[in-house]
Amino acid sequence: MPAFRYEAVDAAGATRKGVVNADNPRSARADLRSQGLTPLSVDAIAAQLDAAGVAKSRGFGERLSQVELALFTRQLASLLEAGLPLEQAFTALLEQAERPYVRDLVASIRSEVMGGASFSDALARHPRDFAEIYRALVASGEQIGQLARVLSRLADYIERSNALVQKVRLAFIYPAIVTVVAFAIVIFLLTYVVPQIVSVFANTKQKLPLLTLMMLAVSNFTRAYGIYVALIAIGAFMAWRRALKNPVLKRRFHSWLLTAPVYGKFERSMNTARFASTLAITTGSGVPILRALDTSRDTLSNVAMKELVEEASASVREGVSLARALSAQKHFPPMLIHMIRAGEITGELPAMLDRAASAQQADLERRALTIAGLLEPVLILAMGVVVLLIVLAVLMPIIEINQLVR
Repeated sequence: MPAFRYEAVDAAGATRKGVVNADNPRSARADLRSQGLTPLSVDAIAAQLDAAGVAKSRGFGERLSQVELALFTRQLASLLEAGLPLEQAFTALLEQAERPYVRDLVASIRSEVMGGASFSDALARHPRDFAEIYRALVASGEQIGQLARVLSRLADYIERSNALVQKVRLAFIYPAIVTVVAFAIVIFLLTYVVPQIVSVFANTKQKLPLLTLMMLAVSNFTRAYGIYVALIAIGAFMAWRRALKNPVLKRRFHSWLLTAPVYGKFERSMNTARFASTLAITTGSGVPILRALDTSRDTLSNVAMKELVEEASASVREGVSLARALSAQKHFPPMLIHMIRAGEITGELPAMLDRAASAQQADLERRALTIAGLLEPVLILAMGVVVLLIVLAVLMPIIEINQLVR
């Protein structure tokens, strides 16, 4: 039964908006009138599909957030575990949706499912909102008849991923704020404070100290060419982003990131944690190992590690065990390989992968906190040194004048 978005007026003259299910617009208006509402507009909610059968984007920023995705998955899993049919579960989600985009999305999926499409096929028409791993796990849950259990595991996976991303972001918020404040203070001192004070001594025709002359030269350069330096920096950043679209250059840069000082271990931990988590939930949901490896590979952000997973997947396709295939590739931690080997021997591969993923996530969080902890004193020390130099450049002429007066 199709869904329709409506705007109507009740008996008190208040405007009401919502979604109603009906066979056609005429039935939708009749249903609204039976509820004591005067319909102003009734529009069908249906995904506008392109030639490939994919829903077109409705506008900039219109997509399901990770928090909304986790909530949608958790609520749907709970409703299905309670024994509700899929249609009634979508109806309940439709009533609970707050954002109009989420309400329209749920209504569109519900309409497609009621029209005979499978849940995974309905999700495939919204690739911006539901990633490949999400759709693959839903399809696997439908095939084995365990959709509620798979959705529950998927909700756990999304919630853990969101929590990890939040912790990493929070770890770098303070260093970012310190950096921005430090730059603002230094620029303010160089462009306003230093010229105002030093100009007083310049008018006295006093010979200024070398540090003061250097700081005055830096101040003049910043005032005259600072905006151009900023534009050049922005242009260089944009040029670098465009250059990274070259597959060869991007692959070399990502390979260097894996071996970079300090950050290299963080990059490896981040991608390994994502790989292990995805592989754990896909294999635990009944997805074949080769397809699970392909899905896990697509979640990696590092191109070099993607190629390593592709090589390991090719070895597994030839009959090599997963642990041996990964051990032949560098950058995968020994602990992950040992856990996979133990899982293959005991037949508990998903459980061992889940433990390995938890260990990698803990290691990633520890490394993020370590890097953030190192950045904080370095930034504060650097800011203190710069401010000290500026203060000395201002105070040294004053000290020399006092000595002359005495």
